[in-house]
Order: sequence, then structure tokens, then C-alpha cells
Amino acid sequence: MIKVITVEREYGSQGAEFAAHLAHHLGWKLVDHCLIDQVAAMAGVTPEQVADYDERTDPWYQRVGRAFMQGDMQPAPGGVPANAMFDSEMMNALVQKTIRAEAEAGHCVIVGRGASSILNGVPGVFHIFVYASLPRKIRWFTEHFPEKAKHAEQEILATDRRRSEYVRRYHHHDWADRHLYHLLLNSCMGNEALVGATLEATGLTHAVTLEEQSAE
Repeated sequence: MIKVITVEREYGSQGAEFAAHLAHHLGWKLVDHCLIDQVAAMAGVTPEQVADYDERTDPWYQRVGRAFMQGDMQPAPGGVPANAMFDSEMMNALVQKTIRAEAEAGHCVIVGRGASSILNGVPGVFHIFVYASLPRKIRWFTEHFPEKAKHAEQEILATDRRRSEYVRRYHHHDWADRHLYHLLLNSCMGNEALVGATLEATGLTHAVTLEEQSAE
């Protein structure tokens, strides 16, 4: 039985919005922005610091600096070295830990962060990739960021490149490889159709109540 759904998404495809609709319909937990707060609490940093590293890799000079520092790091409670600087490496480690814990608990929809790779092959996990045409994504971007409208295409393509690089670096997968996913969805269908297609593909037909969860 499907207990976890991951949603990877092209920037501007409104995949995160679909994920929120899906989680609401199923009565499941949405693991998206709350993951930022969870990682911040584990690392002892602010959510703003964590957001700066969300689905990003470190620049080369930061990786070089970290290599020199690693020998001096001492373990601390929780597995985070007491004098470790927060960076993409630590972010990725804590994201993986959090996503695995959420998947173990089940009944959740997880957005991005390489979840389809982290949980690849795990029983009961269903992977979705949401995409859209470039004109539609540009229209979404322009509506939400009118002050950046003339750079819409650049921003969209750059964000997808960062997400692709993140997955390739930390999980050695091609982020857009269709073989990673059980279902590819074009968001031009609209959220209701997307949710309907997902329910049909997964065999999930209704909200899972707390009573049903405790009975499993």
C-alpha cells in the first residue's frame, strides 16, 4: 500500500501547489517548508540560513575550505560536530535524515529535496514528477514576480539547473530521468485533474483518517 508520495517539480510548474492539494485531499502531512524548520532546529541555526542552502550545492571554494577544517571537527550530541559550519553538505545530511524519518512515519507528501532519490526503491513510496510548458511557467513567474518579469526565463532555467545539480551531486541521479518516477504529470491539467490522476495511479481514493492510521 502506498504510504508516501514524493513530488519533484520544475520551477514554475506549480508542483508544490499540487502537492499541497494532494496532501489536503488525502489528509496526509505535507513535508515542504516545514522541513526547513526541522533542519534548522537540528543544526542550531536559523530557518533563514537553512533556506539559503535549500536544494543547492556549495561553490568550489567552500568545499575546499571545508576539506581543511574537517580534521578539527569534534562530534556533538545529535551527530552534528560542535564547530561545524552549516553548509550544503550538512544541509543534505540532515535533509536525508528528516526525509527518511518522515517516510518511516508514513502518510506524507514530500516535496523536492531529492526525496525521489533518497527513497528510491523503498516499498510503499510513489514518485511523481511535475512539469509544464515554458510559456506557462513564464506566465506563472511573471504573475508572482512582476519586478523580475524580463528575467523570467533565465530565473526558471537557472533554478531547474540548481535542482538538477543538487540531485546529481548528492544522489548521483539525473533529476529529470523519467525512470526515477512512477508518474509524470503536466500541470497544465490543473490541480483537480492532477490529484485525480494520482489517486487513480496509486489506488488511493479517500482521505486517510487518524483512526485508519492507528489501525494499520
